[in-house]
Amino acid sequence: MSHTLETVVNETAANPQWAVIWLHGLGADGHDFAPIVPELLRPDWPAIRFVFPHAPVQPITINNGVPMRAWYDIVSMDFASRADAAGVTASVQALDALVEAEIARGIPAERILLAGFSQGGAVILSAALRWTRPIAGLIALSTYLPDPKAAADARVADGIRPPVFMAHGAHDPVIPQGIAVESAGMLKSLGFPMEWHSYPMAHQVCAEEIHALGDWLDARFRAA
Repeated sequence: MSHTLETVVNETAANPQWAVIWLHGLGADGHDFAPIVPELLRPDWPAIRFVFPHAPVQPITINNGVPMRAWYDIVSMDFASRADAAGVTASVQALDALVEAEIARGIPAERILLAGFSQGGAVILSAALRWTRPIAGLIALSTYLPDPKAAADARVADGIRPPVFMAHGAHDPVIPQGIAVESAGMLKSLGFPMEWHSYPMAHQVCAEEIHALGDWLDARFRAA
């Protein structure tokens, strides 16, 4: 995977003081969550640069090898081994390059948030265990931590432990909520401050979730 990804960028005002890098799910692209910005914004927030990268197109094993945008191949239905480890690592490196680009544009790591839905969320959670960057927080929607044992073994001792907003659908047929609960529990045990939300929905987002995320973001901005 190239570490240079095409992106959709939405700046809420001139001279952004914060950045949110938001990774989409399997088969979608960077446009997928761009419409969420006006629903999320609040009048007194600082200027934010939202960066929505496009995942590369690659064949997906469980979809009979059909190519689509994906952050990694899905090689099995078993959650313990379904994510292609090399693909996850490549996406973590690509995400790191996006963070570097925001730092180069003048936004410190402490004001960069990472967000992801489904596959995108799996990548940001994996990245958090491998980095030492002091990022502002993680937003993990309808997702889980791939291969938690390997992820825990790969974590760096002096790594980051940013606050996490994690939300899931109680009726999610793609990633059962129990898998996400296990991931949240593991992250919490490793020292990540965790805010967990469950909603009566499937593999999607809902208005109540966006409102709760807005409250969580508001707390991050006010604490800075």
